Amino acid sequence: MKGLSFLLSLATLTYDTLRFEYEDFPETKEPVWILGRKYSVFTEKEEILLDVTSRLWFTYRKNFPAIGGTGPTSDTGWGCMLRCGQMIFAQALVCRHLGRDWRWIKGKRQTDNYFNVLNAFIDKKDSYYSIHQIAQMGVGEGKSIGQWYGPNTVAQVLRKLATFDTWSSLAVHIAMDNTVVMEEIRRLCQSNMPCAGAAACSALESDVLYNGCPEDVGLRDRRSLWKPLVLLIPLRLGLTEINEAYIETLKHCFMMPQSLGVIGGKPNSAHYFIGYVGEELIYLDPHTTQPAVEPGDSGCLPDESFHCQHPPCRMSIAELDPSIAVVSGGSHSSALSPQLSLVRGALPMFELVERQPSHFSNPDVLNLTPGEAMQGGRSEGELIPLGFWKSCGST
Repeated sequence: MKGLSFLLSLATLTYDTLRFEYEDFPETKEPVWILGRKYSVFTEKEEILLDVTSRLWFTYRKNFPAIGGTGPTSDTGWGCMLRCGQMIFAQALVCRHLGRDWRWIKGKRQTDNYFNVLNAFIDKKDSYYSIHQIAQMGVGEGKSIGQWYGPNTVAQVLRKLATFDTWSSLAVHIAMDNTVVMEEIRRLCQSNMPCAGAAACSALESDVLYNGCPEDVGLRDRRSLWKPLVLLIPLRLGLTEINEAYIETLKHCFMMPQSLGVIGGKPNSAHYFIGYVGEELIYLDPHTTQPAVEPGDSGCLPDESFHCQHPPCRMSIAELDPSIAVVSGGSHSSALSPQLSLVRGALPMFELVERQPSHFSNPDVLNLTPGEAMQGGRSEGELIPLGFWKSCGST
């Protein structure tokens, strides 16, 4: 019986939990790209590891409050894509409130904004982007609690949850049918709604700030302000495996300064991809079960388990499942850079157009608002013809 108990305990663990040594970066002249930053392994290895460690790392957890009051108390075995969605959205919040240059250093006192970001993802029902909120919001997307998600489903859920996050005040858009419509995104981002701002303004300050700008800014300038964008593009880059024609374009996504990364992985095993070196993708892996974290006696949240403090995992790009979501963001219109859809000599992954194409469904026919219609997308597993995408220059 002891042997059986031991085997059952191992069943809740994954290969990363059991890995005692992590493979270091290869000694290569190839540059390392991490979310828009270029590094050399020979001269900047410490900077690479510090950049990776500074990303928020969300893994399986156990012994958290039951989801929905009576549901699961652990997401081991089913929550990996939900955790990857948390990681990519956490990167958006880090850029929004702390900046891309912010770094986490073990033992160093962090700012209130850092803990505000972290608390938005803690495993409890009242956190904006908790496993509880994602799982329960997913019911509306046809996913029962405890069911595995794909990239498109988690993107749809996060878009809905972001509407409650007035502190970050993000404009979240999901590209429909692999087509990014510039006009629709400008309309979404050039919002006239006041923004709480990146510094969590007080009630008094929020009365005199407009998207972070003083009240005396001219009306024309106010309307030109760009509400921070998170752009999610669910894609399928092949049938059962990734089409090699898309590999260079995928690599280029990690070179863009507005990159927030890619979520995807292998069948039923999700990863958060943050960069690449040579022909390998660099990723954070959620497949490690850790105990749920509670604030200490001082009220401070222990945060070390939310940062990956070993070299990140790598995998061959050719092993990537073709179903992914590419995510970018920015506080101004450069987030819509055409370079994201077109790389010389490579096949574009999606279409970038100025206005909604005529072949799109009319929102009124479906009794949807234009905003709701633009947030549509294909379900997991629905195949997209590989010849569909064309460059923005051919539209």
